[in-house]
Order: sequence, then structure tokens, then C-alpha cells
Amino acid sequence: MEENELDSLCGISDDELTKRFIEAIRIDNEIKKAMGTPISCYDSKTKSAYLLYSDGTKKYVREN
Repeated sequence: MEENELDSLCGISDDELTKRFIEAIRIDNEIKKAMGTPISCYDSKTKSAYLLYSDGTKKYVREN
């Protein structure tokens, strides 16, 4: 695997960076859930964005 300039400067592999990013998003979503703030999501079946509220309700975002 080739190293890019950023890898050689930081010493973090692409895989490790991806894992850290995914974990940061998971933690942020848990914080939002605890605070009652909706989480933005995407439904790949309907190709629509929606807000997921802590009570489990979904509100689809419509384009104007």
C-alpha cells in the first residue's frame, strides 16, 4: 500500500482514520440521542434524507 503525504506526516493509516471517523460519528449520535436532538439520516431505498428523533419517529426532509 502506498503512503500519501498525510499518512507520512501523521502516521495514521487510512483504515485507522476511517475507524476513528466512524466511532466519532457514533459517539456524536449517542450524544444527540441523549439530548433529544434529531439525528440526520439517509434512506437508500427511497433515496431521501430524514431526521430520526430519540422516540424513534422519522420526519422525511422534502426538497422545495
